[in-house]
Amino acid sequence: MSINYNACPSPSFVLEEARLRKNLVLLQHVQQEADISIILALKAFAMWKVFPLVGQYLSGATASSLHEARLIFEEMGVKAHTYSPAYIPRELEELLGYSSHITFNSIQEYERHRAQLEAFPSKVSPGIRVNPEYSTVETDLYNPAVPGSRLGEMVDAFGGKLPDGVEGLHFHTLCESGAEDLEKLLAAFEQRFGHFIPQLKWVNFGGGHLITRKDYNVPLLIKLLRDFRARYGVEVIMEPGSAVAWETGVLVASVLDIIESGGTKTAILDVSFTAHMPDTLEMPYRPVIEGASDPVENRPSYRLGGISCLAGDYLEEYGFENELQVGDRVIMKDMIHYTMVKTNHFNGVLHPSICIRKEDGNLEVVRTFTYEDYKNRLS
Repeated sequence: MSINYNACPSPSFVLEEARLRKNLVLLQHVQQEADISIILALKAFAMWKVFPLVGQYLSGATASSLHEARLIFEEMGVKAHTYSPAYIPRELEELLGYSSHITFNSIQEYERHRAQLEAFPSKVSPGIRVNPEYSTVETDLYNPAVPGSRLGEMVDAFGGKLPDGVEGLHFHTLCESGAEDLEKLLAAFEQRFGHFIPQLKWVNFGGGHLITRKDYNVPLLIKLLRDFRARYGVEVIMEPGSAVAWETGVLVASVLDIIESGGTKTAILDVSFTAHMPDTLEMPYRPVIEGASDPVENRPSYRLGGISCLAGDYLEEYGFENELQVGDRVIMKDMIHYTMVKTNHFNGVLHPSICIRKEDGNLEVVRTFTYEDYKNRLS
């Protein structure tokens, strides 16, 4: 059933519930076949309105801050697997109350907080993030194994000995990667850290596993996971983010004006790339736009301009089937994962509404934003 995007507020993020459930069913299948835990990474998808649905299929969620851990606890009803590059001391006691597992970025930070962790009334399983010194990620901004990385300890830091009390190791050096990439990463991890694994209760394979992408080799993934479990007998945890919300929704925008300068036409939209889609400028990447393509000779082409006053708030030209008109809707596909969580209120521009297209076809407007949302972030 097609969506009438003209019925959606503009601008707005529109999540398709049926597509989300389809992804969750596949992830649950991997969990069951490989006997592992797959948890949602909030850094990629934190739309808590659908946490009850996510909780029907996945084993929990992972947090990178106190606020994420609290959101998991309050809206999913479970304790978080927590990791942060460093913990704010005044927050740690509260954070432990929302966590079942806590991973430290360095051995020295673990040792600094170990007494507090051991004295905490509830059991929280501690781990250390490690750097296997291998990644297939080509963009340095997203590569945790880039030379000089601040994320995780290299094997030499351990001095051949696992710190007392540590129950798990966590590695994460993938980004929208395939099972073949994981196979190579696992080889690097086991080469450097395999001698520690028999002493552990769990190993967290981190995120970046794009399991729900159409060409992902799911049988290979299941085999890798089963084989690892057979070799070591430890609990295995995976925490994909993009895979949960992959291709589950769009960002709806409208054309406000069309200007021409130096022979280039720019369609000014009611969204901002720097405020609402920062990865399009930072990574950068070009979102797929419904009914558009790269520029084609003898077809109308437009740069897409954002509504903020940042000079670089635009995307290079797209080709369209027809001339754009003021009021036309522009539908940017696959804009739910990472995009929604990175939005900001730069320039005070209107934040996109959040909508869900329910499985029965009805549209639910979950949230609209106002001046108060902008004002209350400031003082």
